[in-house]
Amino acid sequence: MTMTTQRPAAPTAHASAPAPARRRPWRPAPRRTRSARRPVAPAPADDMWSVISTTSLMCCLVAGWMVAQMLYLGGLSQDRAQDALYEQFRGELAAATAPIGPVVEVGAPVATLSIPHIGLEQVVVEGTASGDLLVGPGHLRNTVLPGQRGTSAVFGRATTYGAPFARIGELDPGDQVNVTTAQGSTRFRVIGVRRAGDPLPQPRPEDAARLVLVSGEASGSRLPALSPGRVVYVDAQADEAFDTPAGLPRAVPEPEQAMGTESGAVMPLLTLCLGLLLALTLGVIAARQRFSAALVWVVTTPVVIAVAWLTTDVVMRLLPNLM
Repeated sequence: MTMTTQRPAAPTAHASAPAPARRRPWRPAPRRTRSARRPVAPAPADDMWSVISTTSLMCCLVAGWMVAQMLYLGGLSQDRAQDALYEQFRGELAAATAPIGPVVEVGAPVATLSIPHIGLEQVVVEGTASGDLLVGPGHLRNTVLPGQRGTSAVFGRATTYGAPFARIGELDPGDQVNVTTAQGSTRFRVIGVRRAGDPLPQPRPEDAARLVLVSGEASGSRLPALSPGRVVYVDAQADEAFDTPAGLPRAVPEPEQAMGTESGAVMPLLTLCLGLLLALTLGVIAARQRFSAALVWVVTTPVVIAVAWLTTDVVMRLLPNLM
């Protein structure tokens, strides 16, 4: 008995293979268009807060800078001005072109002043108005130059812009005051310190030259204040003097007298400075609507400080010249 194995039937031509899956053609996914968002207008309360905060910060920045400049930073600018004046005056002395009066250009250096007892070394300029005394002590124009025959007066600030005369009230009789001008050097000797109402020192026959140092101080105190209440005078004399040229002015304008101010002459410049500060404030308020407050203040603060520096110099001319 033979066993036969059945083989699977071969596929016939009528049997068809399964068709492959049809792939859809690739098409990029449609982009979703975002509807334009309308900028959200700041609330009125936010606008008001931006105005108040910006204005307050600007006022604090300007006021703080003005006080710092008057009491501290102004001393740095006064030191730089003194260095430049010393170099100019030394060159004029070497070239024999330094002025000897009686009419000298306002702001020009006319003498050097040294008081060892209080460590004072300053170049004296011509003129005693508030603007003139920003760079150092000033010579009263209707008096002779220091060291010439007669009485010479030199004004200096007591508190602001270096305060060169802050300690002249500490001088005692016999202290030495050295002055150098185009005519030579003169050694003065302090004979007294006086305030308003004190009697004037009586000249002696051997007096040939007299020097009066003038500054301000607080009423009832020897310490200078931000707004001096009275004037202090230091009288010094020398036994020898140089000749005095003729043609001395008889009087000086009120701004050049003790405690004088330059109110009328600087008002247009002060108006311009205040206008610049107002424009900066409005610009900061507008910029804070579009940019961050930190970025706005980083960019604008140097500009504000520069305008505040100029404004302070102008304001100083409106304050007493001995302050």
